[in-house]
Amino acid sequence: MKLSQFEHIYFLGIGGIGMSALARYFNVSNKEVSGYDRTPSKLTDQLIDEGISIHFEDKGEKIIEEVADIENTLVVYTPAIPLDMQEKQVFESNGYTMMKRSAVLGLITESFKSLAVAGTHGKTTTSAMLAHVLMQTEEKCNAFLGGISTNYNSNLIIEKDSNIAVVEADEFDKSFLKLSPFASILTSTDADHLDIYKNADSLKQTFQEYADLLPDDGCLVLQHEITLRSKAKIISYGVNTLDENVVFRGNNLRVEDGYFLMDVETPNGMWEAVQMGVPGIHNAENALGVIALCDFLGFDEKVIRDGLSSFQGVKRRFEYHVRNRDLVFIDDYAHHPTAINSLIASVRLLHPNLPITAIFQPHLFSRTADFLDEFAASLDSADQVYLLPIYPAREKPIEGVTSFAIKEKMKNSNAEVIENQEVLERVEAIQEGVVLTIGAGNIDQVVQPIKELLS
Repeated sequence: MKLSQFEHIYFLGIGGIGMSALARYFNVSNKEVSGYDRTPSKLTDQLIDEGISIHFEDKGEKIIEEVADIENTLVVYTPAIPLDMQEKQVFESNGYTMMKRSAVLGLITESFKSLAVAGTHGKTTTSAMLAHVLMQTEEKCNAFLGGISTNYNSNLIIEKDSNIAVVEADEFDKSFLKLSPFASILTSTDADHLDIYKNADSLKQTFQEYADLLPDDGCLVLQHEITLRSKAKIISYGVNTLDENVVFRGNNLRVEDGYFLMDVETPNGMWEAVQMGVPGIHNAENALGVIALCDFLGFDEKVIRDGLSSFQGVKRRFEYHVRNRDLVFIDDYAHHPTAINSLIASVRLLHPNLPITAIFQPHLFSRTADFLDEFAASLDSADQVYLLPIYPAREKPIEGVTSFAIKEKMKNSNAEVIENQEVLERVEAIQEGVVLTIGAGNIDQVVQPIKELLS
């Protein structure tokens, strides 16, 4: 199938972060683009401003009047769209060409040298970081990101003269198996999405299938704790590890004059005091993966250093909103226990004398059930914890799986389950410390009110 044969690209779920990047791509490629989403958002507002037609009600049969004929319309959808949605059923019953987002992204990237970033956490920041470093080189890149890059204020980067595409390789629903990566960074294979994979072994096997996609002349850059096979060259990386087999090693992580620094041991010598534009132990490790891949691609040290130091991060990934001496507010998308551990440990390193108040919204009943003990242990490392009700997303409740169940597992006595509307009341009482909002649901709706309150 040739995407060029379609004049009209219609998106079911256009406001999703991955879908909106594709919508923007087709829009700048002079296709007629339109779509549906359940609720308006800042992102859908931006798409409308860019000339894309969006509606927020299920139009059923009437949608036929708003798209091109069957031969000239491609309907793109996400697995999150309910099976009983009327528009979806209308397109199916009338014989329209319908493709999942992952399949469309796979077709687009077939014509590029695709550099993919995979992993159960860390892939959005790492892919945005990789794209920004490549944009400092002569070759530049195109990029389809899973978050809004602060440097570019978008989840899409287009450079028509570049043959490189950076893509986020999503393991959900096995989407990344549709890609054709030349090289890939793999940040983590920690158990997740067990509602789909059922167990950690099944997830690991799917990551192995992904690794098998890489060509002989490509490269697989692996976080050092991951064990996978590949016919491509394998390069390992890790922070503060004693494993002598690790090829790119980050040591001596520190904060100097407000900047996060580390020394990087490479096969070609030591890079001292590599400065990162974004803080965090996890981001230091992400940067190592980017260094390893860019070194494999032949880019020199200065270009890589410049890109890392000027990288401003991704919206909702360790994003500072208030940064005073005694009062700090950081918002982060972390929704897995490992990511929460890294987040809180990084905040301790950066602000060692301030107490940490964590406001956490669990994401999905199934994930909460799978990691009750781990969530409790990770949140125990904060000084004060406020747990919001679980954000269900696509799921129905599971009996006994609630935020109260996490609290009961915690050792920290300063933990409380509250409703979303109680957040500002709790925050208003904070005079000193670091406030963290954590989660992948709609907790982002309290970020601006908290920022205004603390400012």
